[in-house]
Amino acid sequence: MTFVGKILVFIITALSLVFLGVSTVVFTTASNWKEATKKQQEAVTKLQTATNDLKSQIASAEAESTKLQAKHKAELKVQEDQVANLQANIDKLTGERTEALKAFEVAQENAKSALLEANAEKQERDQLREQKAAVEKQANEYKLRQTELNDRIRELERSLETATKNANDLRDRVARFSTLLRQNGLSDDISTLKGLESPPVVQGEVSRVEADNRSMEITIGSDDGLVPGHELLLYRVKPQPEYLGRIKIISVDPDQSVGRVIGSTINGKKVKEGDIVSSTFRPRS
Repeated sequence: MTFVGKILVFIITALSLVFLGVSTVVFTTASNWKEATKKQQEAVTKLQTATNDLKSQIASAEAESTKLQAKHKAELKVQEDQVANLQANIDKLTGERTEALKAFEVAQENAKSALLEANAEKQERDQLREQKAAVEKQANEYKLRQTELNDRIRELERSLETATKNANDLRDRVARFSTLLRQNGLSDDISTLKGLESPPVVQGEVSRVEADNRSMEITIGSDDGLVPGHELLLYRVKPQPEYLGRIKIISVDPDQSVGRVIGSTINGKKVKEGDIVSSTFRPRS
């Protein structure tokens, strides 16, 4: 029996007792007790009918309560299933969140590693750029040096060509002189000839100086009486008279010669174009 049914039974019992008391009072005080009894019986009948109705209602209420309990249990089961499903989804989402956090941490570590590698590569690229710039600078310097060397080679080739031509001319001249000397009954051995130790009285100027500051071209040659082996004085007169040293003639042309400084110049001074070469010191004016 449900709680509602118990309350109804209690109410009916209380009403029956109250009615019984009233009936007793009425029965003791009324003059017509039969009529009163009849009324009481009718009242009891009514009460019984009411009680039966209440019992029917209680039974209906209990049946309804049973149905409601069954429905409630079914709904509770559905809710419990939903809660279980929600919990399973929550557990699944929690697992996915945990996996996502792990993946994020791994990605974060990978990003840090990639950033470090990128910084290292950047430093390496910077070093390579600096090295490339240094190499390019050096290459440009080499190109300039190569250009200078090529110019020097061309200049030396021209000098060699001139020297070869002069050598060929000298050989022809020596051959002719040797033939002429032999025809006149003289020896062609130059070591037996005199007068080569001292050059004739000549004076010229330096027209070009090689980079080594030792070899130079001068403006006097074989037409002036110079031959290879002659030694000349080297000096300048401007801005003040200054002795530089001595040169030795190593090759001659009719109007120019090539000389070389004997030893080195005084105090290593630079020879300049316009310096004087002479067999004697020029008197001061």
